Amino acid sequence: MSSLSQVLLVGAGGFVGASLRFIASELIHRFGPTGFPYGTLTVNVVGCLAIGLLTGHADARQILSPGMRLVLVVGVLGGFTTFSSFANETLWLARSGLSLRAAVNVTASVLLCLVAAWTGYALGSRP
Repeated sequence: MSSLSQVLLVGAGGFVGASLRFIASELIHRFGPTGFPYGTLTVNVVGCLAIGLLTGHADARQILSPGMRLVLVVGVLGGFTTFSSFANETLWLARSGLSLRAAVNVTASVLLCLVAAWTGYALGSRP
């Protein structure tokens, strides 16, 4: 499969996933409780559950072709929530016996992303 084909598969799935994330998050924000980002939390948890179910089922039964994995796992679920990709990759490290790397990934991702968001906000809000 060519690189262009792979990019197109991921892009098509990403369009679907990002659209679903927007719809789900908006519905939760519109009709759910206020004062907390329940939409984002819900999307992240559902995405993590979905990527775990899909990859676990597919791996146990060898039922996803590389192209379908790109569309569904990287594209749809990666577009639905990149947090699911983070969780899946961390789980892969842990399942591969690389627990220290998994812990470093969690720690580094949370801390560095919070620092990056704070830095970006601070830089972006400058006059």
